[in-house]
Amino acid sequence: MKPRVEPWVVNAALIIIALAAIFPLAWMISVSVMAPGEASTAPPPLLPQAINFASYHELFSRGHIGRNLLNSIGLALAATVLSLAFNVTAGYAFAKLRFPGRDLAWKLMLGVMLVPAQVAMIPLFLMLKQVGLVNSYAGVLIPGMANVFGIFLVRQYALSIPDEMLEAARIDGAGEWRIFWSIVLPVLRPILVTLAIFAFLGSWNDFLWPLIVLADDSRQTLPVAIAALSREHAGDNELMMAGAVITILPVLAVVLALQRYYIQGLLSGSVKG
Repeated sequence: MKPRVEPWVVNAALIIIALAAIFPLAWMISVSVMAPGEASTAPPPLLPQAINFASYHELFSRGHIGRNLLNSIGLALAATVLSLAFNVTAGYAFAKLRFPGRDLAWKLMLGVMLVPAQVAMIPLFLMLKQVGLVNSYAGVLIPGMANVFGIFLVRQYALSIPDEMLEAARIDGAGEWRIFWSIVLPVLRPILVTLAIFAFLGSWNDFLWPLIVLADDSRQTLPVAIAALSREHAGDNELMMAGAVITILPVLAVVLALQRYYIQGLLSGSVKG
């Protein structure tokens, strides 16, 4: 008989792991409210002597940081809406609708998942240049409107919807859009939240593609603007930590607010065939 592990041992281990994971974020916030130069002492302090928001004031007084923050929020929200619209409809179509070439198209799309995204950036940039979408928000959004992983996620979840329920709705005279809106979407709600979080985080944290497509500083996203600022003020720890806090807190708030649906979607999607 295996020895029983005491619950307090497990709880203590979990608390230590949680504290280790939270400590870098907590220290980042602490440094961001320190007085200029306070974090450069050795050893660096854990807590500020007095809360000071000078770094945040300086951050937003430099360049286009406020505009860059609004750019990131707008692009992330737009990317989330577009991703849901295209990935959900495509995933449902591959799961439940019959059309010529469906299986072949699905196999080709799965093959695309093996190709690194960086490989397609140069031809994609040249295509956008030909149609005049370089240095535009549309050039940032269009390549991410649909992705194979999002379609795959929705398709695997949609396979769990009974065909009999859809056929009964068709017999009652419901059209395909009515079935999709009234029956399919409510069933897909957990995976919709999961996909929305993935899309929002992917757009918010994306650095390389906005850096390539957007040339004007006023059009850049927040991660690109903070990276540019770090090159000019590499030794200003408080300013850099303030920029990191502004970058991380919005996505952290989104994940914490929707974590229940997010975990439910991941667990449900992992057992759907």
